[in-house]
Amino acid sequence: MTKISPKVFQFKIKLCDITPMIWRRVHVLSDSTFGDLHYVIQDAMGWEFSHLHEFTALNPKTEAWDRIASSDEVAEEGMGDLISQDSVTIGSYFSLGNKKAEYTYDFGDNWEHEIILEKILDVADGVKYPLCVAGKRACPPEDCGGVWGYYNLVKILSDPKHEEYESMLEWCGKFVPEEFYPKEVCLNSRT
Repeated sequence: MTKISPKVFQFKIKLCDITPMIWRRVHVLSDSTFGDLHYVIQDAMGWEFSHLHEFTALNPKTEAWDRIASSDEVAEEGMGDLISQDSVTIGSYFSLGNKKAEYTYDFGDNWEHEIILEKILDVADGVKYPLCVAGKRACPPEDCGGVWGYYNLVKILSDPKHEEYESMLEWCGKFVPEEFYPKEVCLNSRT
């Protein structure tokens, strides 16, 4: 039996409800699990792996929306409808006919991400996957209070005379919303 070689899925990951848009373009092997994709999103966006998360993806076999999360979350009482992210590959869900899924991170701040399969590519010789190949704007700081808190933070940091400027600067350090450098992203935290 011949083993089918994986393909490269080019995804655009957009952080929802923020304008101007914060997004990343990544290349991930099709035989990667949703657990692997979780690590890619965390690293590419700049999150810190500090909170629970969940994928929602259309299952092409059942045509139902599956909830996919970490094994720890699946094992919790009352979470029986979750599928372990390490038990299913992204290639078993995504296709050019089934391009979208959602990823929610931090159920307090509720960061929602739209995942869009843009292209399916051949594996390039000598390239180590996954890769972050493009993106725009810095990810919001962890625990900043969701979309509303992010907008408030940006407003405060844009005005050095604001009464909360010094405390916010001390809390989050140098944060420049417009800066993002794809070449500085390392997507190998799981390996």
